[in-house]
Amino acid sequence: MQDYRQYKPTDFISDDSFRAWVLENSEEETAFWEQWMLLNPDKRADILESKGILLSIYKAFDHVSDAEVSLELEKLNAQLDESEAQYKVVRWPWNKIFYAAASVLLIVGVFWLNKGRESSLQIEKSIALAQGSSLKWITKENTTDHQMTVNLEDGSTIVLQKNSKILYPEKFEKEQRKVILIGEAFFEVAKNPSRPFFVFADKLVTKVLGTSFLIQANENDKTVKVVVKTGKVSVFENTESNLDEHTNHKKLEGLVLTPNQQVVFDETDKRMIRSLVDSPNLLKVPIQNQVFEFTNVPISEVFKVLEKAYGVNIVYDADVMKNCYLTASLDDEPLFEKLNLICKTLDAKYEQVDAQIVIYSNGCY
Repeated sequence: MQDYRQYKPTDFISDDSFRAWVLENSEEETAFWEQWMLLNPDKRADILESKGILLSIYKAFDHVSDAEVSLELEKLNAQLDESEAQYKVVRWPWNKIFYAAASVLLIVGVFWLNKGRESSLQIEKSIALAQGSSLKWITKENTTDHQMTVNLEDGSTIVLQKNSKILYPEKFEKEQRKVILIGEAFFEVAKNPSRPFFVFADKLVTKVLGTSFLIQANENDKTVKVVVKTGKVSVFENTESNLDEHTNHKKLEGLVLTPNQQVVFDETDKRMIRSLVDSPNLLKVPIQNQVFEFTNVPISEVFKVLEKAYGVNIVYDADVMKNCYLTASLDDEPLFEKLNLICKTLDAKYEQVDAQIVIYSNGCY
C-alpha cells in the first residue's frame, strides 16, 4: 500500500486510485478514500485541494484540442528549462493527453498550493491503524428518524443517533479495538482490559477498557463532548504524540473521566474542560433503596453519602465545618438541588471546579 501520509496534493493527483475516485466515481475507491480521510484528518485539506484541482483540470480541458494542449506543453517546457535551477518539478509518465495537459495546471498551481498550505498549518494527527492492514472496514450510517443499534463482534453495542455514522472493522485486531464516529452515539463497551477500545471522534480520542458513555462529535460543531455513564474512560487530543503514548499502553492515561463526569473539547482553543453532567444520576452501588434522610447528622457523613451515591468528589474544610449538622429529607431531589438545600441550611456556598464540588463555609456555631 502507498504511504499516502507522505503525499502532497500533486502526488495525490498522479495516483491511479485517487483519480479513479475523483473522475470515475469508483465505488471501491470512494469507500477507501472516505475512510482514509477519516483516519487521517490532518490530511483532509490536502485531499480536498487535490480533488478540486483535478476536477477543475478535467473541466478545463474537456473542450481543448490536442493541438492546443501540445502548444501549451511546448511553452511550459521552455519555461521549465529557464527555471529548473530554482524549482524542482515532478513529471509523471502519463500516457494520456488529458494527464499531460493536467500537468500544465499542476505545475502552475504549485506556488499557491504551498502558500495556502503554509498559511493553514494544522497540528499533525495520526490514527495508529497499521498501514496495509488487511482488516475489512464496515460503515453504518443512520439515515432514519430513529436510533440505530449496531452490534460489534466483541459484544459491544453502539446506539447510533440520527444522521450519525460509525466505521468499524469486521473483526478487531488482537491487541486493540478501534472505531470511528461521526455524529452522536452511546457506547456499551464489552469489558476486556487486555484489548483497549478506542473511539476516534474528530479531534478527540476516547479510550476505554469496558464501560458505557456518550460521545457527541457532529460535523458542524466546533466541540466534541464525552459523557460517562458507568466505568472510567480517558480522553486525549488526536495528535501523533498522544497516539504513540496512549495506544501502546493498556491502562487509562490522560484526562480520566468517571460516572457523571463529562469533558468538552473546543477545537478553537484546543482546550478540554471537565465538569459534572447537568443532572448527575445515582450510581448503581450495592446499597439497596438509598435513603437521603438526615437527622442531626454530621455534615462530613452527609458528604460521604453523596460522594458514594453520585461518584462525585466533595471538597470542604473539615475543621471549619466540624460543628455542622444536617436535618433534612433530600430523597426526591437531584444532586445540585440537594447541594442547594444543604448550603442554604448551613449558610454555605458551593461551586463546581474540574468536576469536583467545592464547599465554602464559615463554619457552624
